[in-house]
Amino acid sequence: MASLAARLFRAFFIRNGATLSRNTGPKSVNATGPSFSRTAVSTTSGAVLPKPIKVPFGLTRMVIVVVPFLYVGNLISKNFAALLEEHEIFVPDDDDDDD
Repeated sequence: MASLAARLFRAFFIRNGATLSRNTGPKSVNATGPSFSRTAVSTTSGAVLPKPIKVPFGLTRMVIVVVPFLYVGNLISKNFAALLEEHEIFVPDDDDDDD
């Protein structure tokens, strides 16, 4: 009885594994194109999947994207803080430094 329950439980999760996982994209065991999200290292038959494609200049690309947006965010926040001070919506008090 326990082995029957275990087989049914395992069959349910093998059949419904795609719907219960986070990656809900199309799954193919014999994919010929690059796979950017891999959750397994072997196929159902036990064969080892090929090595994933390495993204060249990954860290450099990340820096090229992150640094300009950090700089633009910095400029926006400085200009907005100056606008708030100019319209006296938020003016920092200098009284706290008189100790």
